[in-house]
Amino acid sequence: MARVTQKVRDLTREDPGMRRALEVVLDQAQSNGGTVEWADVDDDLSSGQWGRLIEKGILKSTDGDGFRVRDPDGVEQALNGDDASEAAAASTDADDEDTGWTTYDKLAGLAALGLFLGYQVSPIRNAVGGTLDVVLGPLNATLPFYAVVLILAMVTGLYSTLLQANLMDTEKMGEYQERMQEIQERYKDAKDRGDDDAVDRINDERMEAMGDQMGMMKMQFRPMVWIMLITIPVFLWLYWEVLTQGQELGTVTMPLVGQTDWESLTFVFPAWILWYFVCSMGFGQILRKALNISTSPSSS
Repeated sequence: MARVTQKVRDLTREDPGMRRALEVVLDQAQSNGGTVEWADVDDDLSSGQWGRLIEKGILKSTDGDGFRVRDPDGVEQALNGDDASEAAAASTDADDEDTGWTTYDKLAGLAALGLFLGYQVSPIRNAVGGTLDVVLGPLNATLPFYAVVLILAMVTGLYSTLLQANLMDTEKMGEYQERMQEIQERYKDAKDRGDDDAVDRINDERMEAMGDQMGMMKMQFRPMVWIMLITIPVFLWLYWEVLTQGQELGTVTMPLVGQTDWESLTFVFPAWILWYFVCSMGFGQILRKALNISTSPSSS
């Protein structure tokens, strides 16, 4: 965890005495099988130093009375001042701040926004629809329109699920949530015991953690730009097809509505959009269950 490594560097820069405190805690934890208690180090550390390590999340409480050092290897590397590891950690921290977004992700987002204009700008819609019709037109000529929408919904549901599984770092998102929960618990404890200094320090840490929350939101949105980049052209083709073919596409029988045209509003949405969403969401849920894919944050 490069974040722990960076926290150690920040602490030792702010207070050189923290280096000795960290060395003592690390040595004691290694001697005790990975855990350390205040009673083990109270002769070498001040209570303020001990509290600082807990507040920064370098020490994490266990089920008992002890604490464990988060990322002992990272702490040791930071204390040893390994230049190579510092460079690697700095690079990783930069990636953390950017939440894994690459130049290609940003370009994909811009392209998706440009394609989104096709819903209102007919030249873009006609260009995208006419291009995709070269591939999808023969399929539409062979199958009923409801079957074409079903197939496209299944395909888009497949790649949407795979993109979410591969582009979302659920472990890192879990770390973000775990850190926020720890801060909230420490804040509550500090308030209960009336430690105003600790409350102020934890408040500062809460403000810093807000950046992590923004990072998690960006991470969750990352696969969406690629999903939109592929899905929007499919939607534009469906919209273009409904506008240009109209009654030639036939009708569809919808629950609680009965037989209706594809352009007609059904529960606020046009029938073709509602049918697409029903097919896509249903197939997506089946696919996640079948492949055991989870897009929810998971703890490390």
